[in-house]
Amino acid sequence: MGDKKSHPPSRHTSEVHTRGEREGGHATALTGAPIRWRVFADEDEVAEEAARRILCAAQKAISARGVFRLVLAGGQTPRRAYRLLGGEHADWDRWEIFFGDERCLPNGDPDRNFEMAASAWLDRVPIPREHIHVVPAELGPKRAADIYEGEIRAALPFDMVLLGLGEDGHTASLFPGATHPEDRLAVPVVDAPKPPPERVSLSAQALSDTRSALVLVCGAGKRTAVRRWRDGAKLPIAAIVPRAGVDVLLVADAFGNSDANESTARR
Repeated sequence: MGDKKSHPPSRHTSEVHTRGEREGGHATALTGAPIRWRVFADEDEVAEEAARRILCAAQKAISARGVFRLVLAGGQTPRRAYRLLGGEHADWDRWEIFFGDERCLPNGDPDRNFEMAASAWLDRVPIPREHIHVVPAELGPKRAADIYEGEIRAALPFDMVLLGLGEDGHTASLFPGATHPEDRLAVPVVDAPKPPPERVSLSAQALSDTRSALVLVCGAGKRTAVRRWRDGAKLPIAAIVPRAGVDVLLVADAFGNSDANESTARR
């Protein structure tokens, strides 16, 4: 891997354990894979740590297998991390990019996740165009999901999956109460509770088939969803269960300041 700027770990973080059993030194939710929580002071620190972890995962994957397969998330916090990556030097020709979900909007629409990632990062680094696997969401949810399924199946397992968390506990475009065929890797979404209603999402099965999963959570509005996840509620995010577990990077106000302060006091 080429020379790159380094992002040192934040001095204002604490590792927090959820309720539930302790497994291998890490907390687990009441069901599912091990979950490791890291609490940060602000969104910039979350983005810096996310960028650092992505670059480290890329270096390890390329050294071991010659390629780094990364699934991107939409949202403001990932955008901050993508902007940081845009200023780095890496073996970009060894990266392959996928998307956890996409909105069924016309090509070039700024609300598409691809357009956000492209403007913040992908257009600024020399990742080969054929290595960026765009969801053909302009074709509609069913056809796009069918096409993307083949691309995903050939890429598994991923090296890293980035995810966000909605206030209702959704992740990618997997929403509470929605059901999808268990054998699908990419699923059409036709009735999302937030606009636009038509989307394509990787399934929980596909998102779980990864060597590393990183969830970025910022904002006090996510606190209830975080608490429910920690308490073992049946949320879409809780269905992401990679064998190696899930790493959650979040701002203190999303975790709950009292919980973060209590944890810090115990360290």
